[in-house]
Amino acid sequence: MNTSPPPDLPASDRGRPGRGGLRWALPSVITVAVLVAVWQIYVMTSGIRPQVLPSPVRVLRQGWAHRDEIATHATATLQVTLAGFGLSLVLAWTLAIVVDFSPWLRRALVPLFVASQTLPIVAVAPLMIIWFGFGLLPKVLVVALVTFFPMAIGLIEGFAAADRDAGALLRSMGASRAQVFRYLRLPSAIPRFFTALRIGITYAVVGAVFAEYVGASAGLGIYMSLQKNSFRTDLVLAAVLVTALLSIALYLATFAIERLVAPWSRARNGSDRA
Repeated sequence: MNTSPPPDLPASDRGRPGRGGLRWALPSVITVAVLVAVWQIYVMTSGIRPQVLPSPVRVLRQGWAHRDEIATHATATLQVTLAGFGLSLVLAWTLAIVVDFSPWLRRALVPLFVASQTLPIVAVAPLMIIWFGFGLLPKVLVVALVTFFPMAIGLIEGFAAADRDAGALLRSMGASRAQVFRYLRLPSAIPRFFTALRIGITYAVVGAVFAEYVGASAGLGIYMSLQKNSFRTDLVLAAVLVTALLSIALYLATFAIERLVAPWSRARNGSDRA
């Protein structure tokens, strides 16, 4: 059976980069350009001090002038983000599979997953620094805590959304529980997992920056804090821009991974939206 979406049906590309190319990004680019233009005009006509609100041109110039320093801190933030997100992936997959095989554990653990999201990160991050010091571990744990929930819940709900009739058919043919999971429940969870992955990866960068802001020796978070204390608003905004670019790059990378790992997932999403 051909699972590729019909060429005349653009639904699978809506909200997705790839085939749409420039057309997909054009509305966002136009919106950002308008906002930046308004910002620049306001700064030029209002006479506001650069310490309060620098112009976009000044932010770009100063960011480029300090590019080596910003790049060093951005690399540290990226390392924390990937390490914490990797830990979160391992935990999410492990616990979601365990929960899927045990209804009792599902009832016991899912409420705890939900409760973990009620913990204010503004309170948890300083505690991590107190308990584990200023090294890599506390920042990794903060990122894992921030990103674990959407991926775990996405997987759990994806496993549960598998077609029951197909599962009954496989069991009637003698398939074991593990075989039903491998050939039915796991593939059915992949589309929801990648949706949760995209949510989690954007949270990961924010979590890493916040953890660094609380306490670190390197990273965009501590860099923003130092520049804020020096009243260098332009460099703070330059670091914010780099943070946004990192988030966007990692977000777009999930589409490339999905295309590589599960190309049929895009076709399914397209047919569902159609």
